[in-house]
Amino acid sequence: MEGVDQMVEIKTPEQIAKMRAAGLVVAEALKACREAVAPGVTTGELNDIADQVIAKHGATSNFRADHGGLWFPGVICASVNEEVVHGIPGDKVLKAGDLISIDCGAILDGWHGDAAITVAVGATADENLMLSKVTEGSMWAGIAQMKKGNRLVDVSRAIEGYIRRQPLPPKGKWGITEGYGGHGIGTAMHMEPHVLNYVAGRGKGPKLVPGTVLAIEPMVSLGTPHTTILEDDWTVVTTDGTWASHWEHSVAVTEQGPLVLTAFDGGRAELAKLGVTAAPDPLG
Repeated sequence: MEGVDQMVEIKTPEQIAKMRAAGLVVAEALKACREAVAPGVTTGELNDIADQVIAKHGATSNFRADHGGLWFPGVICASVNEEVVHGIPGDKVLKAGDLISIDCGAILDGWHGDAAITVAVGATADENLMLSKVTEGSMWAGIAQMKKGNRLVDVSRAIEGYIRRQPLPPKGKWGITEGYGGHGIGTAMHMEPHVLNYVAGRGKGPKLVPGTVLAIEPMVSLGTPHTTILEDDWTVVTTDGTWASHWEHSVAVTEQGPLVLTAFDGGRAELAKLGVTAAPDPLG
């Protein structure tokens, strides 16, 4: 197919329906985690909650696995405050005012789902709420570009452009995390193409055609775009200690428009705010 990267896995409508089923498992696991976030709760307890939801639906975790020779022990990534992504769940106790990003995935019938949310632990500083809101808003701006005929760069440009247009936080700036981004998803969790959250170079990337499925996941900090990995070989933190937010949805391009596989309503409400009509839910 002209303009389509042959490395990108193109799904049939029937396969997208299966991915929708996996995405709904992820959505329910994240909903349960969100409702459980509170001061005094440990990240390990959140992991157990997600694990129970995944198992209840007959799904398995795509996080608790070997990733290129590194074993990840949790079914969620629980990244708190300056931790951007890949935080290992364990005995860390959440405190009032913290900001936690929870990333979760599941495999159902051989197909993968992947999504992330950022949740405030009780009352938190206004700039932390701004950070989460800006990150989430940029995700939806990118999702709105998941239309037939667009290019991958249109998604990246929309994410970056949204962030750059937002008023700066009182004591910081918006740092779009470098080196991490979204990805293709389907029969594996991480597939081609890599989805930058900013525009780099002059390449346009592959054309978005019906059957393209991408995980759109901006990561933004209140300061630097630069990160480092802790000694656990997993947890990614900002180099300046500023707090970060991470939002993600798995999204399919269809003939009728974008379908947000990991949102309960398929993305209808948020996309409508942007003048975009979400595709019909294949599961009804």
